[in-house]
Amino acid sequence: MSAFLSALGDYAFLQTALIAGLLASVGCGVIGTFVVVKRIAFMAGGIAHSVLGGMGAALYFGFDPFLGALIAAILSALLIGTVRLSWKTQEDTLIGALWAIGMAIGILFIAKTPGYAADLMSFLFGNILLVPAGELWLMAGLDLVLVSTVALFYRQFLAITFDEEFARLRGVPVAFFYLLLLCLVAVTVVLLIQVVGLILVIALLTLPAAIAGHYLHSLGGMMLLATLLGGGFTSLGLALSYGPDLPTGPTIILIAGAVYVLSALSSHFLRRRLAARRARTV
Repeated sequence: MSAFLSALGDYAFLQTALIAGLLASVGCGVIGTFVVVKRIAFMAGGIAHSVLGGMGAALYFGFDPFLGALIAAILSALLIGTVRLSWKTQEDTLIGALWAIGMAIGILFIAKTPGYAADLMSFLFGNILLVPAGELWLMAGLDLVLVSTVALFYRQFLAITFDEEFARLRGVPVAFFYLLLLCLVAVTVVLLIQVVGLILVIALLTLPAAIAGHYLHSLGGMMLLATLLGGGFTSLGLALSYGPDLPTGPTIILIAGAVYVLSALSSHFLRRRLAARRARTV
């Protein structure tokens, strides 16, 4: 840890990585809360893994992989959301198909990219140390879009998250806001891919919000706590992986997973103690 702190002041790439982790934690906390409460983690996983197709195609044709990932994520979100709204019985099948097809297309494009072949492992498991400094502005812009959209339509998102039928009866355009929420999930997935890669993105999207849900029942409170937890996990994972030269993405997820397990056990124990105490007082 001390080696990381001393190196942080000397190396710009470490400073960029730290800022990238903090920026990613904003989307992780705000949108991850909706994913956990609405229980659409599998849907978010389908969006995440279909992104590799867009990244591979962008590399092949000479564009920024980040842009290819964003386009592929939004298109996948709209397709999955439309099918879910129209044909619910086909939802799981479509998500599974997009999951596999997106990754297969991405691998083929990456394999056929002329010249130097990009490291597939950096897409799958992420490499926060290689985030270009210029992309921090893009990540900050995407965070601004996420937070502004959620703040502007908070009541509508709240309604469709807890009770779509009630929201529909109150005149809320459920289909529009549901698709908009999935598009926000897609943007968040692209943010998190920079930090932990495609394979681990769902863990970072859901674990901080799930931990926050153990202690808070307010959606706004969960968002704030999940954002703080996400920033803590990414920063601590970066620091602990620096000395032993470990992959940063898996280190972040292991820390988040360990905290989640401890939190789940402790919150279960506390609930049992409170229930026993109430039973004795009756």
